[in-house]
Amino acid sequence: MANREVRVRQSPNILIRAAYFLLVGWWLGGVVSGLAWLLVISIIGLPLGIYLINRLPTLMTLRLPDEHLLVQGGTIVRSTRRQLPFLVRAIYFLLVGWWLCGLWMSVAYLLMLSVIGIPLAFWMYNRVGAVTTLFRY
Repeated sequence: MANREVRVRQSPNILIRAAYFLLVGWWLGGVVSGLAWLLVISIIGLPLGIYLINRLPTLMTLRLPDEHLLVQGGTIVRSTRRQLPFLVRAIYFLLVGWWLCGLWMSVAYLLMLSVIGIPLAFWMYNRVGAVTTLFRY
C-alpha cells in the first residue's frame, strides 16, 4: 500500500474569519507585523519575533496552520516538512532574511489596505516565515 500525505484544515467558518478580519485582524496584523520585525532585528527578541511572524495568518484571519498527516499502511502519523539545515537558514537570515522580511510585510500590509490587493496580501502573509528563514510549511 502506498504512503499518502493528507493536509487537514481546521480553521473556523469563512464568515467568522471575514468578520474578525474586518473588525480586528487588519489593524492587529499591522501592529504585530511591526512589532515582530523590531523583535527580529533586536536579536535578543529574535525567538519571539519569529514566533509572531509564523502566527501572523492566525492573528489576522483566524486561519490555523494546516496539519500534515501521512497514511502509512493504514496508520496515520503526523508528518513534518523536511527543513533545510539550520546553518543554511541562519546564514540566509543574517544576509537576506531580516531585511527582506520587513520589506515583504510592508508591501503585504500596503496591498491589504488597498482592498483590491487583499488576496495577494494574504498570500504574502502566509509565506512570511519562508521569506524570513526559509521555513517550509
